[in-house]
Amino acid sequence: MIIAGLQKSTLIDFPGRIACTVFTLGCNFRCPFCHNKDLLNQELFKKSKIKSIEEKDFFDFLNKRKKILDGVCITGGEPSLNKDLKSFCGKIKSLGLEIKLDTNGTNPLVLKNLIKKKLIDFVAMDIKASFNNYSRAAGVKFPLKKIKESIRIILKSGLEYELRTTIVPGIHSQKEVVRMALDLKKITQEFNKDKSLVYILQSFQPQNCFDPHYLKIKPNSLKKDKKILKLVKQVLPKTKLRRDD
Repeated sequence: MIIAGLQKSTLIDFPGRIACTVFTLGCNFRCPFCHNKDLLNQELFKKSKIKSIEEKDFFDFLNKRKKILDGVCITGGEPSLNKDLKSFCGKIKSLGLEIKLDTNGTNPLVLKNLIKKKLIDFVAMDIKASFNNYSRAAGVKFPLKKIKESIRIILKSGLEYELRTTIVPGIHSQKEVVRMALDLKKITQEFNKDKSLVYILQSFQPQNCFDPHYLKIKPNSLKKDKKILKLVKQVLPKTKLRRDD
């Protein structure tokens, strides 16, 4: 496992837990608004001059902090691209810590296997756009059936989870976000969970974006985000808004 970064303590990344956050290297999406552009591939990572962390050093850290920490958040990049993710999670679980996995949902088989082996406790999946506009937000064309399958796997898992969308002006209009909610509702109705879906709307922040154009994009006002939230809640009643302010 290539560990491209470590946040030693967070009360935000893993809801309800004191955790650390591990950043993995590599992603198969090219979202123009991505705020972790340095983690997309080896070339960008080298240019960033960020130092990777040896796996041994990470587990030395965990062994010292395991009585303080409740869990580990594994994010990226896209963690599911790492072939040794399963063994990495197993080592963390052996220390008695919980694991939250952040994913873009492009590897449903990896996700299903981690859940089956009880190697993760919480899943956060990013929903990039409505299904008709997914490639615009993801920056690449990708089989939507895999995205939909990952959503189904999460909903059937019984694990704690959240589906979340970063609202980016210019990509996510009010109508687009409502279309996203309707897409999700259609899937959740298969499981009678449309009224209980854990869906989070996040405010975009123009920081370290993959496409420099998005560094100049002004985030939505709180008033506008609340207006979008109100419309989405008419489709998915338990939707929440997450902002830094």
